[in-house]
Amino acid sequence: MYSRPETPLLDTVGTPEDLRRLPARDLRQLADELRAEMIDAVGSTGGHLGSGLGVVELTVALHYVFNTPDDRLIWDVGHQAYPHKIITGRRDRIRTLRQPGGLSGFTKRSESEYDPFGTAHSSTSISAALGFAVANKLAGKPGRGIAVIGDGAMSAGMAYEAMNNAEHAGNRLVVILNDNDMSIAPPVGGLSAYLARLISSSEYLGLRNLASKVAARLSRRVHTSLGKAEEFTRGMVTGGTLFEELGFYYVGPIDGHNLDHLIPVLENVRDAAEGPVLVHVVTQKGKGYAPAENSADKYHGVQKFNVVTGEQTKSSGGPPAYQNVFGETLASLADSDPRICAITAAMPSGTGVDKFAKQHPDRAFDVGIAEQHAVTFAAGLAAQGMRPFCAIYSTFLQRAFDQVVHDVAIQNLPVRFAIDRAGLVGADGATHAGSFDVACLAALPNFVVMAPADEAELANMTYTAACHDDGPIAFRYPRGGGTGVPIPETPERLVIGQGRIVRDGSKVAILSLGTRLGEALKAADQLEARGLSTTVADLRFVKPLDQTLIRKLMTTHEVVVTVEEGSIGGLGAHVLTLASDEGLTDAGLKIRTMRLPDIFQDQDAPEKQYDEARLNAEHIVDTVLSALRHNSAGVEEARA
Repeated sequence: MYSRPETPLLDTVGTPEDLRRLPARDLRQLADELRAEMIDAVGSTGGHLGSGLGVVELTVALHYVFNTPDDRLIWDVGHQAYPHKIITGRRDRIRTLRQPGGLSGFTKRSESEYDPFGTAHSSTSISAALGFAVANKLAGKPGRGIAVIGDGAMSAGMAYEAMNNAEHAGNRLVVILNDNDMSIAPPVGGLSAYLARLISSSEYLGLRNLASKVAARLSRRVHTSLGKAEEFTRGMVTGGTLFEELGFYYVGPIDGHNLDHLIPVLENVRDAAEGPVLVHVVTQKGKGYAPAENSADKYHGVQKFNVVTGEQTKSSGGPPAYQNVFGETLASLADSDPRICAITAAMPSGTGVDKFAKQHPDRAFDVGIAEQHAVTFAAGLAAQGMRPFCAIYSTFLQRAFDQVVHDVAIQNLPVRFAIDRAGLVGADGATHAGSFDVACLAALPNFVVMAPADEAELANMTYTAACHDDGPIAFRYPRGGGTGVPIPETPERLVIGQGRIVRDGSKVAILSLGTRLGEALKAADQLEARGLSTTVADLRFVKPLDQTLIRKLMTTHEVVVTVEEGSIGGLGAHVLTLASDEGLTDAGLKIRTMRLPDIFQDQDAPEKQYDEARLNAEHIVDTVLSALRHNSAGVEEARA
């Protein structure tokens, strides 16, 4: 029978100060206990497992060697930071990870002084650490900026932009490249560890500095040649020539699970007197937990699981996930259309592109964590006659907004945007909520923006997008399972800008965009029970609006309510603009817009998040009744 692991040494460590008082010989035991504690905690909560297991020793070593929190330690991506949370005063709350009111699954400034910067997206750590380092340099403070970047985060261009600017930080910037997939690492072992320790030592750096001063007295040409020779020789032996060219002193690669290798190198780096340093550390995702080590995805993100067997809690089944409906529909369409291709930015399974890739591997492209490149790459494909689908989470598409505007919209290129994780997303919280895509995209000329009410409509919109060659088109859909409606074997091509009436009435009109349609229909039932005849329209499109349908409803109903799973500036704003432009508000029409509130909502179950946002049937009814009680005519935005 399983019982919680015994952790006698970890029990004495509440903060990094406690850790630094331990003798070095105890750190191996501490790391083992920390790993056991993390496995047990994530087993009870779910969350990101593999990445955190891979940095246990690195976490211990960094907090042991550096003076955190004065040395500002930034984890990129933040889901690597579970072991860091445990030893920075949050162990008593670690089993509240990703729960309502509990610890975030990422680093969060408001949570701890040991979290100097939030990193729920990726590839930002070097820029932020550079900011901390330069601020300390300008203020004459000794603290460093330390960026631990890994889990694919080095595939994004922003990391290299920051490194190209790093010389301004001097020796106050340290970058730890956590290479956890062996994609850029040569073999590591005793020799490479010895070399890493040697070239980071004060003796080597001192000799190098002396040689540099002597060479400086020689001709510029000799000085430059000697410097390049030293850099080339060290690069040939250890790797890292790219990082050297960007202005970093490269150390590594070293075994990220061997504390006897890690600690001396980090101590040398800590005491270095020269400029920015990059330490290349090779780790294994899922390290120390066999089910994770043996898993193809290294247990990157998990449900609650049995710690002994590794078996994850299975969902109860039900309708297919929206992402799978999209992926399977697109794969089927591509069978007969060789122009269709799919692009994802490091989220093949999360977007359903993995299903497309199985059938059409030569037309599926995972570009890594590089959304800007993904969008412009898609634009190039579209300009050359292909039909690209750019499948990106709503929250990550924000990173490529300039490319959407400049490279797609202005050129009116038919890129298809499949926007996953639209609306609220539960345990991932504010950083991953898909709140702003409608407001952003529907403001752009040439764009078509759609939102399906269910999985059947998603199939129809995927087909509609495939057929649309007149400019950019986007459709957004939520995380999780559909509503259970049958998915058409042959999808329907929708008429661009045409909505549909799903329930006819005469007094109240509810205009729904997206998957709140079910709640709108429930609200209509409750209003009908009160004697209020209610129309429910599924608008399908926010751009172009179905002006004919909306105009008809505005002129035949007393109250019009818009409902959407997005921020202010979306459907409601466009409907209000139409009403204002055509003078419909002058006739006493009451319009209310219901949308996500103007806050960043914290993690919780999605149904509770939508209740907090006042976007369920009960609140739709309240909004209608409040409008009918309102004595003055005109327009008023109900707080959602």
